[in-house]
Amino acid sequence: MEDKILKLLGGKDYVPANVPELLRGLRMAPNQQQKLQKSLKALTRSGRIARIKGNRYILPQEADLIPGRIQITRRGRGFLLPDDPHLAEIAIPTSATGTALHDDHVLVRRDVGTLSGKGKSGESGAVVRVLERRRKSIVGTLKRSKQFLYVIPDDPRLPHDVYVPPPTDVGRPARMGDKVVVELGEWESRHTNPEGKITEVLGPPTAEGVDMLAVLRHYDLPLKFPAKVLREAKRFGAEISPKDIEGRVDCRRDQVITIDPADAKDFDDAFSLKRTNSKRWKLCVHIADVSHYVRPGSVLDEEARRRGNSTYLVDRVIPMLPEVLSNELCSLKPGVDRLSKCVEFLIDDDGKVHRARPYAAVIHSQRRYSYEEALEVLESKGKGKDDIEAMLKHAGRLAQRLRRRRFKAGALELDFPETKIRLDSRGRVKRIEKVENDSSHQLIEEFMLLANEAVASRLNKMKRASLHRVHEKPDPVRLQEYREVVQSHHIPCGNLENPAEVQRLLKRLGGLAMGEALKIGFLKSMSRARYAEASLGHYGLAKANYTHFTSPIRRYADLVVHRTLFEKAKLTRFDLGRLGQRLSTAERNSADAERDSKNVKLFAYLAGQLKSKQRPPYAAMVTDIRNFGFFVDVTDLGMSGLVPLSLLDDDFYEFDSVRLQIRGRRSHRLIRLGDQVSVQVAKVDTFKKQVDFSLVLPRKKKSSQKKRRKGEKRVGGQSKKNQAGVCAAKSAAKRGRHEKRGERKPARKRRRKAGTPKRGRAS
Repeated sequence: MEDKILKLLGGKDYVPANVPELLRGLRMAPNQQQKLQKSLKALTRSGRIARIKGNRYILPQEADLIPGRIQITRRGRGFLLPDDPHLAEIAIPTSATGTALHDDHVLVRRDVGTLSGKGKSGESGAVVRVLERRRKSIVGTLKRSKQFLYVIPDDPRLPHDVYVPPPTDVGRPARMGDKVVVELGEWESRHTNPEGKITEVLGPPTAEGVDMLAVLRHYDLPLKFPAKVLREAKRFGAEISPKDIEGRVDCRRDQVITIDPADAKDFDDAFSLKRTNSKRWKLCVHIADVSHYVRPGSVLDEEARRRGNSTYLVDRVIPMLPEVLSNELCSLKPGVDRLSKCVEFLIDDDGKVHRARPYAAVIHSQRRYSYEEALEVLESKGKGKDDIEAMLKHAGRLAQRLRRRRFKAGALELDFPETKIRLDSRGRVKRIEKVENDSSHQLIEEFMLLANEAVASRLNKMKRASLHRVHEKPDPVRLQEYREVVQSHHIPCGNLENPAEVQRLLKRLGGLAMGEALKIGFLKSMSRARYAEASLGHYGLAKANYTHFTSPIRRYADLVVHRTLFEKAKLTRFDLGRLGQRLSTAERNSADAERDSKNVKLFAYLAGQLKSKQRPPYAAMVTDIRNFGFFVDVTDLGMSGLVPLSLLDDDFYEFDSVRLQIRGRRSHRLIRLGDQVSVQVAKVDTFKKQVDFSLVLPRKKKSSQKKRRKGEKRVGGQSKKNQAGVCAAKSAAKRGRHEKRGERKPARKRRRKAGTPKRGRAS
């Protein structure tokens, strides 16, 4: 039915029609009107058709209406990510976002021919309809005014307070200041506040566990699996059966190992490496065979599809699959037999791939390494203590050759330092650890990239529709704007539409103080990677074909790729397109939740420093400069914040918009992009989710000599009085030598000695 409607509306001679006219056009009987209206409603809700005045229907593009996901910044501006991947982003001014909330599916009318927009290609538009709310509930803080109750949303991208009636039947009394969950009602106009009702009271924000519970509720992350899902997962048992192994390549005698974080439990990937002759290696990349257990249409599959991916919060994991699968039967644990999907490579010493073939396998992992343990082996001298360590060292060298080849082919090196927060038993920050992208991480990264690319290339050769991981080229307008910023710092910069020029620039920035800050700026100018049904290539990795294949335990997209490659699962491009959009949205949701879970712990940690008045200094880098202050990246905390000019009380600082710097009027002190500074926390705003820092200025050096009574202060081991006498004697002797030689001192110096004031100056 839906395909017939779309074909009719897309016809050459189609004129916008209402329901009775569509019935006739589709040659449907009058008694089928209800069925037609149901299909029209579904198509309208999805944005594939649009209803215009007179209740007539057309394709959205005919009226310059673009469906897509709206992204809203903290300042209220928006931009549309169109459903059609071939369309450019559309900027949406604050006044034109309507009642849309962040990540809603909306319909936007594009302003054709505008020159004022700031989106790609200068396009802008306005929201005309919210097709579907991303979230139907919000989390916030309950407050009371003189006349009514209202809730201040935790999400700073929702600028309106939500009016609520007194809560009833929510399980516990609500007190002012409590965190609550609010179900949003209809919101017709952005000029009025939205209304809703309280559905859950979480408790005081300072109570143990409430901060993380608020994150879970805000991002709609489920704490439990439905009972029927758990029953289906347990049905497989704890071990693989002989029947499971039938038709698989037996790799149980191979030296298969895993390398993962020390606290990991879900081991998606493993590998083995073996020399085939003097110049070639056989590399086997094994990936957990989730598709063997999670079948299409099962309750396990439906739940995994709904979740989209696992979410790694600061204090817990919200898994995509039940733990009996994710941490046990599917996990490639050492010492037990496990099913895998393998990509076998024949590769030479220079890292060139000569053959790649996928197959189903069974493995028996010989050893499990943490990244730290693997690094210790890679950096050790000699061949290794045993055959497995020797294999690991060979794998490390091969991975570095693959890495060099990848960068030579145009891949961009944009690795930034990461942090991991460790909590104590009460959920408070215990310590913050830096996560280095060392050679052990790079080893796994290169092998996984190799497998992802090989699978994508094979799918394309087979002309089999599947999901791809795509990362489009940056918009030329944004690249030009970024290029102008770089050149304003007198840094040579070529045409950034040429990847080779981008590589040269990034290498140049690596040797500059402000390089890291400018790298962050380049990262912001790029589009975000996403899932799509078309193989559009990956700009950052410089790969023409790329997909996600290596993490099916924690990503549903990888599970889909396994099915299309090994089971010949047939999905239409339209279904794959919709699935790709949904999984991209789920990925963004998880990333935001992971960031917020870190921030709530960091905010509490920094608020505690303010309360105790023990504010340690942190090393920070200046990443952006504005007329109201400058932003810094605090590496040890893994967060950024603002240093407002109002907190710089040692001088009056002026903003130079041309040189992008701040200058002290009296001290002439300069603060520039990339400067390393020392800061301490000054303010924590949990509502706006912002932290302000103050600058820790270097202390003035004090004299190391103690003051003594007049005539007794010693300089160079003598009292001032004695030193003055010695100096006078030396001067007299010197004057005598001048007179003896018939020389005279200049008149100007004589006058000064005699106490005569300088010429033109009052005494």
